[in-house]
Amino acid sequence: MSQVIVINSVTLDGVMQGPGRPEEDTRGGFALGGWAAPTMNDEVQAAVNQRVTEAGGLRLLLGRRSYEGMLGYWNTQDHPFKEGLNNAPKYVASTTLRDPAPWPNTTLLAGDVPDAVSALKRQPDNDLVIMGSGGLIQTLMGHGLIDEYMLVIHPRVLGAGRRLFPDGVAPISLHLVSATPTSTGALVAVYQPRR
Repeated sequence: MSQVIVINSVTLDGVMQGPGRPEEDTRGGFALGGWAAPTMNDEVQAAVNQRVTEAGGLRLLLGRRSYEGMLGYWNTQDHPFKEGLNNAPKYVASTTLRDPAPWPNTTLLAGDVPDAVSALKRQPDNDLVIMGSGGLIQTLMGHGLIDEYMLVIHPRVLGAGRRLFPDGVAPISLHLVSATPTSTGALVAVYQPRR
């Protein structure tokens, strides 16, 4: 059985919007994009790469906005991550995308998303990794479908932006599996829900 693993950068106040670049996600007038760049380093990347390797390789579960934004950006870069993203199986929750999807190895999830993700979890395959995709995460949290949160917690407080755990989210109790500080002050923390 596969697990669903969230791998995301967040600020101390839980903001996950636009970590990589100023223009990444400006919804709601958000003008603080790129906030994670100063504290991202090889230590963080190595931890993320190790977790993806432990998951059996990159097998992505994404919402439409993250799918379009992530692949739209990385496919314009001369970087090894580009090939990895294109080759990885991608499962996308979307009510607006239609086949054929714009990137290779993409499966659009039809019907009820929690049911579709439950079916994917029952397959004897690599774990599913969610990056970005806040709306999808919140939907899956409400159905108890997330097995692990690997959060890169950056020493920033933004006071604005879309948060990983917004007001009104269903309460969950987590236990800390590991916490690794980095030389830039970011903390790589792994949590699992208490069942």
